[in-house]
Amino acid sequence: MMKLVVCVKPTAAGDLNPFDASAYEAALRIPNASVTLLAMAPATRRELLSELMRLGAEQAVLLSDAAFAGADTLATAYTLWLAIKQLQPDFVFCGRVSLDGDTAQVGPALAAAWGASLATCTMSLQVEGEQLVCTARDGSQRTVGAPGVVTFERMNTLRLPGLRSKPGKVTVLSADDLQADRQRIGLTGSPTRVLASSENEAGKRHCRFLEPRQFDTVLAEALALTGQPKQEAVCLPPERQLAKVWTVGKSPLAYANTISKDIRVIKPESAEKIEQLIRLEKPSVVLWGSDAYSKETAPQVAWRLQTGLCADCTRLDSKDGRLLMVRPALSGHILATIVCLSDPQMATVRTPDSSMPPLFFAFGKGAADSMGAIEPLCERYGAVPAASRGAVDAGLFAYEYQVGLTGKTVCPSVYVAFGISGAVHHIEGMKTAGTVIAVNPDRNAAIFEYADYGFVMSMEEFLPSIGMKNPSS
Repeated sequence: MMKLVVCVKPTAAGDLNPFDASAYEAALRIPNASVTLLAMAPATRRELLSELMRLGAEQAVLLSDAAFAGADTLATAYTLWLAIKQLQPDFVFCGRVSLDGDTAQVGPALAAAWGASLATCTMSLQVEGEQLVCTARDGSQRTVGAPGVVTFERMNTLRLPGLRSKPGKVTVLSADDLQADRQRIGLTGSPTRVLASSENEAGKRHCRFLEPRQFDTVLAEALALTGQPKQEAVCLPPERQLAKVWTVGKSPLAYANTISKDIRVIKPESAEKIEQLIRLEKPSVVLWGSDAYSKETAPQVAWRLQTGLCADCTRLDSKDGRLLMVRPALSGHILATIVCLSDPQMATVRTPDSSMPPLFFAFGKGAADSMGAIEPLCERYGAVPAASRGAVDAGLFAYEYQVGLTGKTVCPSVYVAFGISGAVHHIEGMKTAGTVIAVNPDRNAAIFEYADYGFVMSMEEFLPSIGMKNPSS
């Protein structure tokens, strides 16, 4: 019998992180598997775990202790790992990210702690004997044997409990029960600290409203523009620049150049080789990109070095010789300024994909009545289709099209948003586009605050303005 542990994280609202829900459903679909739920949360979340056991988990373990409070990803991974050692599963499943943290670090860190094989960003799963074949969001496949860690995208929907199912008994473990080193748990064991936070207004632009007849012209002009997608950067004066800054690959160089003139580019290699090189030459800062390799390898290196790692940074600064890392938090509503108290100081930074198509047409729930026109519209302009979370949740698009904090990040030359309201979690996935054009009937829609050009009209009005028929009319 295959033994599975599913790491789940309750949200602030008291429900289940949707990526973890997907991991739980994937575990329940494996025939004859023994499933254990594992969470680190306040005691008030005990009832949630008990209810989740109605779906099929044989046991649930809640790690709850005041000493766990304030844990960053390194301290969280350590605490979960202590429980995993006691439970001794064959595989650990977890969501790729949580909605509040959005770091995608805990899964890879657990793999490094456990010495386990790893598959991330899983969209489909097959069991072959005692191994798992995982297909990632990019279509690549990886075979994982025990012990193994698998992280999941929102690949499926968690089932509902049966009418006769009953809540289960939850085992609560404290720091003492885990025999935890109290210097490695909670705030004390967390090398990354939040210094300040502010409302996230990054990405806002000055929108110019246009007439429908100007769409083709402004789109052509925007596509003709050269240069990189927009990124926030603060170039530090010489006295505040940092020494011995490394980048893994060339993609983080634009960020490194803002904080240092003493930069070295190292080639992407295994976590083990990069760990050895860092221990030997002791850089002060190591920057990683936002590609799949970096997001998978950086947390493993951080675990092996027992140092902090700040994820998905959009700006870098310094104070008193330490790196300050600015990143979105709380579903993108907040910008947090974070410092790492350990060395080397490490961060992943948002970097553009050099293979990114130049034009995306993204559709929200406001485009629901014009679904039949989307394919010909994209074909006419050579655009790649995308969608908001609302459109995906409404069943209008598959998850693979979703842009935003819980979807994918895109940074094309031009991004056109049709019927998208402009929620912050969507903006986080497209705000670095070179030019943003919004089409929405509500002039006060938030999307216009993040657009360079705006057309105040519905999809039904827009299509005839460019000479296209709405198939649903």
